[in-house]
Amino acid sequence: MLLSKAWELYESDKRIEGFSHQTLNAYQLQSKLLIRYFNDVDIESLTTDKLKGYLAKSSEHLKPSSLAHRIRFMKSLFRWAHEEGYLSKNPAAKIKEPK
Repeated sequence: MLLSKAWELYESDKRIEGFSHQTLNAYQLQSKLLIRYFNDVDIESLTTDKLKGYLAKSSEHLKPSSLAHRIRFMKSLFRWAHEEGYLSKNPAAKIKEPK
């Protein structure tokens, strides 16, 4: 499944769960940044190391709180994809937020 399709399904699911419009807009921005960095790849091709590389590059110009938000979005998206059966394993499971 492509990243863009995963985002569409994730957003629909979270809208049903009652996530706020503001939260969904913030997550949509994070998904666009993720897609811009990796292109619209299959989510199975993303590994923990690739995600950490993306975050390391991002950390060069982000405050720790912004980086933490990005990490929370990724963990939520990939946990959802794994729980829904779109991923065989969660590549974001071992990523930790900055202190």
